[in-house]
Amino acid sequence: MRFLFVVQGEGRGHFMQAIEMKAMLERHGHKVVLCLVGKNPLRVVPDFFYARMEGTPVESFESPNFVQGVGGKHPSYFQTFVQNIVKLPGFTQSMHYLRTTIADVAPDAIINFYDVMLGVSNYLAPMQLPIISVGHQYLFLHKDFEFTNPKSKVELEPLRFFTIATSVGSCRRLALSFYPMTDDEERDIVVVPPILRRAVRETVPQKGNYIHGYMLNSGFAEEVKAWHAEHPEVEMHFFWDKADVPEVYELQPNLTMHRINDVKFLESMAGCGGYATTAGFESVCEALYLQKPAIMVPAHIEQECNGYDAMKVGAGIVSKHFDIDALCQLMQTYTPNAEFHQWCDEAEKRIIASIEDAVNNFDSKWYHRIIARHLFR
Repeated sequence: MRFLFVVQGEGRGHFMQAIEMKAMLERHGHKVVLCLVGKNPLRVVPDFFYARMEGTPVESFESPNFVQGVGGKHPSYFQTFVQNIVKLPGFTQSMHYLRTTIADVAPDAIINFYDVMLGVSNYLAPMQLPIISVGHQYLFLHKDFEFTNPKSKVELEPLRFFTIATSVGSCRRLALSFYPMTDDEERDIVVVPPILRRAVRETVPQKGNYIHGYMLNSGFAEEVKAWHAEHPEVEMHFFWDKADVPEVYELQPNLTMHRINDVKFLESMAGCGGYATTAGFESVCEALYLQKPAIMVPAHIEQECNGYDAMKVGAGIVSKHFDIDALCQLMQTYTPNAEFHQWCDEAEKRIIASIEDAVNNFDSKWYHRIIARHLFR
């Protein structure tokens, strides 16, 4: 089968999932003919992504993203709304670009890694192609999923609405989960393990003394810097996607910031004593698999849901700020989750079987009913 990828270019997780999904499909005789990345001018497509997608052309288009508020830590929902309204003409062009490109390439199926432009475009004019939407966020639509964080319905509904919008008309939603759950057939949700790179699964972790970290938004760097100023003897290596500084940037002695690089990130994760992160799903899974205790500092509502869900399987603790003292304490008492390994090792078998089943049994005659089912349930 010939697949086309559409990837939301926000954060690290979707890129890593797309890289490993490509490898999975190719191991089973399929081909990824094109990858389209939805991004904004403030986010760069990492160099490693182009390199790891070797043999598959990568193109980009404009897609909505969060706008950071004062301090650069958390998104401003008001500014995000205003900016994306202003950019509507550009988004209209993006949808036209998606439709014409997909028509020209004529893939057998599309795999969408949580990009909303594809979902909206498909809703306005159904493409009559099997679309498989992939992301941990689809677990939030599952009838049995429990939001364990203390958030009100008013705060959660925008997240659920956006998640629906990314996948309207998808014949299958692959919900990546920290733990097994039954499928939700009414919402076309199949629960599958996280998509971890083979390199992660083959890595033998070592217990080091330094702190490894990742921050989605560079505003958190000041928090880390302030803590480290009081503990200059602690070695810390943080990764970010800040484009206007050198690839390796020493904020102060023993505190080094690295631009995102998949190989260096994994090497640093494998040898660290603990992991500090803004609670992105992908890297928390990597830490859990490599048995590294984590402190999770959510940057937005989705990451809050991730963090509290990860706590249920023993990934670590959730905090409102980078409380490195709490992480150091956790490093002394942490007990790894042995069952997570087995769950993750089932990913390829489950995911490939579900994708092939979705494509082989796709029936365009029922397409409008699929869309209706997604909108009204």
